[in-house]
Amino acid sequence: MNAIALESEIPRPQPRPLARAVVIGSGFGGLAAAVRLGARGYDVTVLERLDRPGGRARVFQQEGFTFDAGPTIVTAPTLFEDLWRLCGRRFSDDVDLRPLSPFYRVRFNDGSHVDWSGDAAAMRELVARIAPEDLRGYEQLLSFSERVYRVAFEELGHVPFNSFIDMLGRLPDLLRLHAPRSLYGEVAARVRDPRLRFLLSFHPLFIGGNPFRVSALFSLILHLERSGGVHFAMGGTGRLVQGLVSLIEGQGSTVRYGAEVRSILLNGRTVRGVELTTGEQIPAHVVVSNADTAWGYANLLPAAKRRRWTDRRLARARYSMGLFVWYFGTSRRYPDVPHHTILLGPRYEGLLADIFDRQVLAEDFSLYLHRPTATDPSLAPPGCDTFYVLSPVPHLNGRVDWRIQAEPYRQRIEQHLQATMLPELGSSILTSRVSTPLDFESQLLAWRGAAFGMEPLLRQSAWFRPRNQAEDFEHLYLVGAGTHPGAGVPGVLSSARVLDSVVPHGDSFPH
Repeated sequence: MNAIALESEIPRPQPRPLARAVVIGSGFGGLAAAVRLGARGYDVTVLERLDRPGGRARVFQQEGFTFDAGPTIVTAPTLFEDLWRLCGRRFSDDVDLRPLSPFYRVRFNDGSHVDWSGDAAAMRELVARIAPEDLRGYEQLLSFSERVYRVAFEELGHVPFNSFIDMLGRLPDLLRLHAPRSLYGEVAARVRDPRLRFLLSFHPLFIGGNPFRVSALFSLILHLERSGGVHFAMGGTGRLVQGLVSLIEGQGSTVRYGAEVRSILLNGRTVRGVELTTGEQIPAHVVVSNADTAWGYANLLPAAKRRRWTDRRLARARYSMGLFVWYFGTSRRYPDVPHHTILLGPRYEGLLADIFDRQVLAEDFSLYLHRPTATDPSLAPPGCDTFYVLSPVPHLNGRVDWRIQAEPYRQRIEQHLQATMLPELGSSILTSRVSTPLDFESQLLAWRGAAFGMEPLLRQSAWFRPRNQAEDFEHLYLVGAGTHPGAGVPGVLSSARVLDSVVPHGDSFPH
């Protein structure tokens, strides 16, 4: 008994308190960052100013319909699987991810259409039918896309570009991959048919880029889709968001809603935490910002301490287009409409010039129509369909007054859909909601209402883009569309993966 008593009096070492991290924003980049920080020895607090997680990927319900507000195309599922693996869990146990075939239907302005998929033989046959003289160029482009993918995505997508020397070291690779040439220029050099030129070059529009301006490096998306497929999460993209929140909470970390950050607190140039609009201060050893990058620099950090991303430089940067999104539910189903449809207008280059350069609302448009109930009928009441239709439009530097033009523009889109894809649409609408660049600015704090942050130009990429390890400040890091490698779900998940290379392990800090 005495031995037992004496043993119980021996002081036992207490578990060392974890280093603290704050993540600002709960988009895919912020949630992935929180998981990775939790796995590296941090007690993480995710702060979300809205009442639900997801950022651009948030979900809302309206009159029995479930709408994914943002991303609907899931590629590179291995990036999600990695996050689950870090937590000792299996992705497939939590998320039912379904491959889609076709990836999307493309409807040309003359009413004809093609179904684009990952079936190599079917795609070769399709190209041979559309333009047999372009078959060789098409196959050359696929090989080129794979080479670009190996370098730009697999080798560089998760590598920080902390110095210009890092950039110079990769310059020979980038030149061999025709980085200075535009994607459309690369495609046009290999195929002549205008339909094929569109099919092989439009993908950067999914991440805010103009195919006539972005680098040929963006051809990697072709191989990304072909190798990994295009998927949809049953229950909606929001199921991925819920799954990530579950991982974070399972690590013992916290996600707080209605928590708006007023400023990042500094000790000299070293981060020491954040202050909320309520006045509450939350100390932290590191801060990761998933806020819109330009907005975050301009509003969360003092101008006097910003040497690189000054207000002037932010104003001179080029930003992606805005988006007009109409969410609607119908009282009937449209079984002939696939999950993803792209409806092309009469112009390609001219329309994009109106959006990106002239910044005017054109009379014509091209649309992306999302019908998730083609795959998951549970997202609508029985016998109904859930949709959203998206139109690229100028960001808020353009001459568009959305307070006046939103409803007429919606009506034009409704009339077009009714005439082309959705008969009797006007009499079938049960619920409706519109989002314009004004909403991106007010709800998501998107700089100029741009949907994808800074435009993905070569001169705004890698070292030239706001870096994952923030310039001028210690222990401040950036994730999301506005930093390296860029927008899109694979891009923002990869931006969080970069943190493994630049954020110290939690044991590095004194407690």
